[in-house]
Amino acid sequence: MKREIRITSDGSTTIHLPEWNEQYHSKHGAIQEAKHVFIKNGFSTISSDKISILEIGFGTGLNAFITFLEAKKSTKNIDYVGVEAYPVEDLEIQQLNYVSELNAQEFQAIFEEMHAISWEEKFQISTNFSLTKRKQFFNEITDENTFDIIFFDAFGVRVQPELWTEIIFSKMYKALKNDGILVTYAAAGSVRRAMQSVGFTIEKLQGPPGKREMLRGVK
Repeated sequence: MKREIRITSDGSTTIHLPEWNEQYHSKHGAIQEAKHVFIKNGFSTISSDKISILEIGFGTGLNAFITFLEAKKSTKNIDYVGVEAYPVEDLEIQQLNYVSELNAQEFQAIFEEMHAISWEEKFQISTNFSLTKRKQFFNEITDENTFDIIFFDAFGVRVQPELWTEIIFSKMYKALKNDGILVTYAAAGSVRRAMQSVGFTIEKLQGPPGKREMLRGVK
């Protein structure tokens, strides 16, 4: 499938898939979306000193990198697990401008390391941030009572409805600890109903730029 690097409205890059008319991040702003959905309404709502995060769709590494930057501002210890079935290519990674757009040039090597480390192994990226990348399909996830937060950042329900079903959300529910949360940019009624049907208590929140609403589910 053809893939193109494009600039989103806030100046940050994303990967666009013309065949699907879909991209890895919001065309209204990749960084803005990540900060609003996954940091403001996810990471920042957890008060624990130790936070375990599961990301569904590691992709470009943007969410992991921004979480790393947020962790640098705090004393929180982050155990980050990113699941991805189709890793981004090295040439594409080199064209992503997140480090410069986030004014994080001192951590350029960290962003590169996040992509360079091998799969299925836990790496200590910094004193308070560890990263494990798992190359697997989402329906293969079998974790139970493990994570405080899930960043659900799969491709949209329009192009991959099979990733937004009761079967998948049941796995997400099991993977969370009690009182754990799942945050996603999605707000479709079918997504909300699928999440509710497996036990999530759903909150509709203001969406990121270009989107009216987003969802947060609590176990």
